[in-house]
Amino acid sequence: MQHKATVTSLINGVLHPKNVVAQLVELGVSHYVTLPDSETAHMYKALMAEPSITLVPVSREGEAIPVAAGLFVAGQNPVVSIQNAGLYEAGDALRGLALGIGLPLVMFIGYRGHNRMGDTPDTAAKYLEPFLHMWRVDYFVVESDDDLDRVPVAFERAAKTNQPFAVAIGTEYAKESSEELGGE
Repeated sequence: MQHKATVTSLINGVLHPKNVVAQLVELGVSHYVTLPDSETAHMYKALMAEPSITLVPVSREGEAIPVAAGLFVAGQNPVVSIQNAGLYEAGDALRGLALGIGLPLVMFIGYRGHNRMGDTPDTAAKYLEPFLHMWRVDYFVVESDDDLDRVPVAFERAAKTNQPFAVAIGTEYAKESSEELGGE
């Protein structure tokens, strides 16, 4: 049994929302456009505690990229956060808007079903990387706090190429204590 626990711990890293939020603040992100869900609930709570970033919830993933595009036109610096299955639904906005006008948008894509072993029955995970390749969207996979150095590089690459760049979140966000989030 000990061996199985060790293998499991290697599959899913730990990603603390407060560390992601700190990176977003440092990078000057103004808005976090998202469709809230259970896998990003801890990130949502961490963002609610950060006054410099405005949360912009959408009702469908396909709305996230157009909303972010409007924010860019208004001189803001938004990011999008949606799940992998939601990115498929947002494909037309990705194609016609983000890629079509050269939008330097960083998209945090929840990599639901992902594990380092690659043995998932979840087709949402199975098709994410081929989908990004098909649209020629470059990406990094972030599986733990150790990978957060990739986030500023994603912003640099998006700005340099004037193209969207994906940060695939390959684990669930860890739960933070209320004290860490500025609560009681």
